[in-house]
Amino acid sequence: MKLKQLKERFFNERVFMSSPIPTQLRHIFTTGLAMFSMFFGAGNVVFPLIVGQMAGDQAWAAIIGLLLTAVGVPFLGLLAMVLYEGDYHAFFARIGRIPGFLTTLFIMILIGPFGCMPRCIALSYSTLKMYAPSLSTVVFSFISCVVIFSAAYKKNRMVDLLGAVLSPVLIISLAVIIIKGILVHPAAPAATLDSLSMFKFGLVEGYNTMDLLGTFFFCGVIIASLRQITGTVSGGQWLLARYALHASAIGVTLLGLVYAGFALVASYYSSALGHMPAEVLLGTIAHSVLGKVGGIFVSLAVVLACLTTALALASVVAEFLHHQVFFKMISYRSSLMLTLITTFIFANLKFSEIVAMLSPILVVLYPVLLVLTIVNVLHKLYGVSTVKVPVAVATLVSLIYYQAPQLLTAIGIAM
Repeated sequence: MKLKQLKERFFNERVFMSSPIPTQLRHIFTTGLAMFSMFFGAGNVVFPLIVGQMAGDQAWAAIIGLLLTAVGVPFLGLLAMVLYEGDYHAFFARIGRIPGFLTTLFIMILIGPFGCMPRCIALSYSTLKMYAPSLSTVVFSFISCVVIFSAAYKKNRMVDLLGAVLSPVLIISLAVIIIKGILVHPAAPAATLDSLSMFKFGLVEGYNTMDLLGTFFFCGVIIASLRQITGTVSGGQWLLARYALHASAIGVTLLGLVYAGFALVASYYSSALGHMPAEVLLGTIAHSVLGKVGGIFVSLAVVLACLTTALALASVVAEFLHHQVFFKMISYRSSLMLTLITTFIFANLKFSEIVAMLSPILVVLYPVLLVLTIVNVLHKLYGVSTVKVPVAVATLVSLIYYQAPQLLTAIGIAM
């Protein structure tokens, strides 16, 4: 379908106007909050702070770079998944059935028990340990996994739980820190790098949020929830798409505001932050901005952020294992338990160790997934059929670019 025809059907669908406006707004807003909560996890707390810590008075250059990769790219991914009606199987199958499955499995591992989920728990632990030094890593990780299991087991209530209960509390906690930090702050120190360098730094740090990876799978959860609302309505496909894009816009706008806010506040306090480890940045800033009471807010904010993201990830990964890997021979509950057992093991690593393990993978993987997203959007909007060649070229270029510094160093040439 041509873009003009798509726009006409999408924006002029009469059935959308037949639904009561208050109901529309409520569902869109609640779903947007749920989407924000799903995305906002450990990386979303830490990496904007790292950007601000480094940026100093060049904060806005770094923030623009961060927003491009941590907000703009995921929104493009959301657009693509809406066009594919949340079906990530169809999205990745365009590069081939087996390559598509292996890519999906690899991403699931990264955003699930080997990456994002333990990173969420590790950051939560590091933050709480600042106020409870005797807190045990093993005990905290175990309790976190039990809580996640209890919430994720009732998977049909996930979006309602996130949007109606956890999201408002999380947003209020974050807003208190950001608003107070922006209104009352010291002068930002001079940056050690120029604005272009800081822009590039923010651009790369945006990869570490891993939001694009989550987009491919979270969108299906959102669309499944919205489909219950629009499924019985004539023309529901286009109504569903409009709901999904509006909710996505709310979710990524909130993400962008929080990212920019955290990075800006961290830039003001970058002198006090010095070379502190990433996992203690938020606790330090909260104490500087809010005093001792800040400990309560930062603990609440981080724990809720990690809980909501890990909860969404646990459900998505367990569902994938249940259907696509074990072919329903193992129940959803058993798949969920397996996911959380693996998460528990990796959660006992330090936050910095988990980040170091993920960073090189993301630097290579992100450009490839971005190219795949672009060509899939072009396929849906303009009927562009090519996909394997652009993705293969992007993979090769990304690998060469990542290895170039090591290769040049090995032959004695400085970059």
